Amino acid sequence: MAKYRKDRINDAVTEEVSKIIRDVKDPRVAGTMLTVTGAEVSGDLKFAKIFYSVLGEHDPKELKRGLRSVAPYIRSRLAESLNLRMTPELMFVYDESVARGAEISRILGTLDIKPEEDPDGDGENDG
Repeated sequence: MAKYRKDRINDAVTEEVSKIIRDVKDPRVAGTMLTVTGAEVSGDLKFAKIFYSVLGEHDPKELKRGLRSVAPYIRSRLAESLNLRMTPELMFVYDESVARGAEISRILGTLDIKPEEDPDGDGENDG
């Protein structure tokens, strides 16, 4: 499969799953601020990893169980909305990059970095 087609499918799956997940009634999923950050569909369209992040307090194990239980519902709604030859099996993967980025930002905010002094003293940058 051409890379640009796979990228388009990944983007379409990401967008549709993020829309569908808003309608989920399972309290383990509906009670969280869940964001779908991306999707990675296999070349044969049989499997898809759905990457997600969560804001606020939540029980990771319960959320994972909730996502696993609503995956067939999301898959059926995905089949209705996307015109794919085969609708992939969904596997949800927690995306730590958002939390890691927030932690790095917090650490950088605590540093006391002073601007560099101009060695020439003329007040102009040499850039």
